[in-house]
Amino acid sequence: MSDGPRNSAETPAIRTFGRTGGRPLSPRQQRLLEERMPELAIPDEARQITQVDTLFASGIETFWLEIGFGGGEHVISQAAANPQTGILASEVFIEGLAKCVSGIEEGGLTNVRLWNEDARLLIDRLPDACLDRIFILFPDPWPKKKHHKRRIVQPEFLDAVCRVMKPSARLRFATDVRSYADEALEKFLADDRFDWLACRADDWRTPPEDHYRTRYETKNLGDVKPVFYEFRLRTN
Repeated sequence: MSDGPRNSAETPAIRTFGRTGGRPLSPRQQRLLEERMPELAIPDEARQITQVDTLFASGIETFWLEIGFGGGEHVISQAAANPQTGILASEVFIEGLAKCVSGIEEGGLTNVRLWNEDARLLIDRLPDACLDRIFILFPDPWPKKKHHKRRIVQPEFLDAVCRVMKPSARLRFATDVRSYADEALEKFLADDRFDWLACRADDWRTPPEDHYRTRYETKNLGDVKPVFYEFRLRTN
């Protein structure tokens, strides 16, 4: 999973994801990574990205960011269903990157760009008010109480995403860990820049119509059924 803005050398950013290794890649996955990543990767440069549309071919009208995409199932499905949307997708796990690249290849998708480092480093490079939507789906829950400070939803992170979101842009947060659901909702509600769009319990207990289930969800690893919080950035 991934994270928010770069800190100075004196105050290094708290790591908000676990291990980055995984199972060995198949020969096909390794080949695809070597062949496709150079064209799919968001340039890792010190300078700012002044215009997000320059990362994509012409015809892209909206721009989304998915933070910590796991195996890439949601990214691939959303990209296929929304060909006029450019999706910036961040994941530090090499196995997840390989699966996503395979899905991009199999689907012939041209509207996905990948970032294989801490997502906060990418957010820090993006221009103001450039994103129409952000997805944070099932981030690393850091279940031990002493590690809760490593959870990605923190006030500093919300400052970072608010800067890159367009007015009225949406953010979807999902988790199947009760303590994280409660903590994240509390932090979002305490931030007056966000409106929670739920009107009734089913709005957050039922997967949204445009949600694509991931392999992680099918494992039922959390202690509650998945909750989906949808927020909108206020215009004032």
